[in-house]
Amino acid sequence: MSTSTAAAPSSSVSTHILDTSAGRPAEAVSVRLAARCGRDAPWQELGGSATDADGRCKDLPALPEGTTHVRLDFEVEAYFEKKQADAQQDAPANRDSGAAEVFFPEVAITFAVSPGEHYHVPLLLNPFGYSVYRGS
Repeated sequence: MSTSTAAAPSSSVSTHILDTSAGRPAEAVSVRLAARCGRDAPWQELGGSATDADGRCKDLPALPEGTTHVRLDFEVEAYFEKKQADAQQDAPANRDSGAAEVFFPEVAITFAVSPGEHYHVPLLLNPFGYSVYRGS
């Protein structure tokens, strides 16, 4: 008779970004993932990825065993600057007189996790606001 203790299954995270101002996915947005084991523990940077043409980030690093909190950091400033530059190139007569304005240059989302659960956290984004939710 053997006694083995099975490790609690780890949690996993995925995300995608929809640009609600354009009605399409946000491509090439850098996303970083950090985790901690307990609310007072230091954050551990796990790595990151970038959104694909469908706005999805499918290859985020696995979460360490014991993770209780996760933080996703979205670097959206470069995305909006490129989007504005592309729009100005397409329609130079409609240029705004001011410099590029990005109200939220980055978005940080922190949430609690339980062992064995998958967390899909979509970001709905526009130049002056954002919304997140736990998806499926």
